[in-house]
Amino acid sequence: MLGDLSREELAERWTKVYGHAPPKGARRDFLLRAAAWHIQAKRLGGLSPDARRLLRTAATQVKKRLGAQASGSISVPDESLSAGAAPRKQLPPGTRLVRDWNGRSHVVDVLEEGFAFEGRFHKSLTAIAHQITGAHWSGPRFFGL
Repeated sequence: MLGDLSREELAERWTKVYGHAPPKGARRDFLLRAAAWHIQAKRLGGLSPDARRLLRTAATQVKKRLGAQASGSISVPDESLSAGAAPRKQLPPGTRLVRDWNGRSHVVDVLEEGFAFEGRFHKSLTAIAHQITGAHWSGPRFFGL
């Protein structure tokens, strides 16, 4: 059983699978999880193509940032780097979003700089979803975007 292996045995498995020694200081628990993931990935197919693409894109952007920092240039955060983020659709002003919640219909109008809900301006759909539900929701998810 995998859980019975020593740290050294898990490190040997790592070397066999990845072709190099595990990171210096990698703890047994980390090596155990890596070995378990590898077994699972072999049986079930690993990461989806979308997940692979997102990871490749993120790794490329991190490398670019590190290269820019090493050369002494100033790095400006890129909004598109948020984890797992596909670019969000921009809703054109004038769009009306309708969501039924607890037997009541809630209407949100999209404006140039935010959203109108119940006669008040809001910067985000998440704030509106919170106002409606009383709990934290992703606004775009709450409104089905």
